[in-house]
Amino acid sequence: MSTRRKTMLVTGKRKTSKARVLITEGKGRVRINNIPIHLYQPEIARMKVMEPLMLAGEVANKVDIRINVKGGGYLSQAEAARMGIAQGLVKWSRSKRLRATYIEYDRTMLAGDGRRKESKKFGGPGARRRKQKSYR
Repeated sequence: MSTRRKTMLVTGKRKTSKARVLITEGKGRVRINNIPIHLYQPEIARMKVMEPLMLAGEVANKVDIRINVKGGGYLSQAEAARMGIAQGLVKWSRSKRLRATYIEYDRTMLAGDGRRKESKKFGGPGARRRKQKSYR
């Protein structure tokens, strides 16, 4: 007879990075791409990912979090993972106080940042840059 554990799958996105966050009942373990959080490099990205865990307090110690993140740069990946963790913990705990704490600290933890790279146009090497003209 198998005992089913409660699980929740949440996604976080930032620029071109996508993080799939799986939250299960546990002891507070966090792994990013199968690497324990305390070994994740660079340190600035690790600190970004740990922000929602520190703000959550006891809620974070009762769940295990597995994050699979792809695309973008290391900081974009960290912010996608951070968003996924925050959204997942709010859904898991169903706490209005935790939601208010995240929004007060940084709204992008729950509501995504809609900015994207502007697409390249014809007549130049980038989105806005054009060849210079000389009239003399």
